[in-house]
Amino acid sequence: MTEKPQGAEPGDDSTAEEAVLKAAEEAVSGGASEELAAAKREVAERTGDLQRLQAEYQNYRKRVERDRMTVREIAVSNILESLIPVLDDIGRAREHGEVTGGFKSVSDSLETVVAKLGLQQFGKEGEPFDPTMHEALMHSYSSDVTEDTCVQILQPGYRIGERIIRPAMVAVAEPQPGTQTTSAPDDAEQAADGDADKADGGAES
Repeated sequence: MTEKPQGAEPGDDSTAEEAVLKAAEEAVSGGASEELAAAKREVAERTGDLQRLQAEYQNYRKRVERDRMTVREIAVSNILESLIPVLDDIGRAREHGEVTGGFKSVSDSLETVVAKLGLQQFGKEGEPFDPTMHEALMHSYSSDVTEDTCVQILQPGYRIGERIIRPAMVAVAEPQPGTQTTSAPDDAEQAADGDADKADGGAES
């Protein structure tokens, strides 16, 4: 028969068992909390990794799209640039009244296609001369203009969007030298006459 230790009170065994169970529960609970916290940290890290990967992928798609558009624009520009001499021939033929019949249909179709691809013709008589858009092949003076003006389009220019493919070849007229300075003495003479008239009127009064 097992003897109880001296000094042990009845019920000490149950108290000890409760203490052991409580300690075990706390240990399990504490371990679970640590594991949960670790799991949360890992989830947060993985979420951050996924977000970074998604952002990188989106940037990659944008770069690929930009590169694709750039390559397309360069290819279209090269094709259109090679067609400009053909358009020049069509323009000269039209000036001589030679664009008729089937040739007219073909030329109209070609001009429509290149226009849809973004090729624009520019250069008109009477517009101000712009060195970024026009190339002056001829020069003259005229009393009919007040600024440098394109008076003749020798060859039209072409551009795609804002990019100039070929400047317009033009004849430029500048204002006639002296047309603006000759008016100054006349104005001074009129002003002097007016001052003289005022002086005469004051003397008579």
